[in-house]
Amino acid sequence: MTHPKTPHVVDARYMEPPEPFTATMEMLDQIQPGEKMLLLLFREPHPLYRVLRQNGHDYDTELMPDGTFEILITR
Repeated sequence: MTHPKTPHVVDARYMEPPEPFTATMEMLDQIQPGEKMLLLLFREPHPLYRVLRQNGHDYDTELMPDGTFEILITR
């Protein structure tokens, strides 16, 4: 999947826990410092936000009209 915000996308909208978290951490390990990844979910991942902050990652969350949360994470 490509996206205008970043080529690094994890579409976790139909994954079962803990797959979204695992896929997000794996993607973060693959991208370079300063690069961004986009996580797509149908709910806001508050536990993930804590982990991102603890590891020094910035993120921006946007709720789309279809109910998708787009979380743009900077490594």
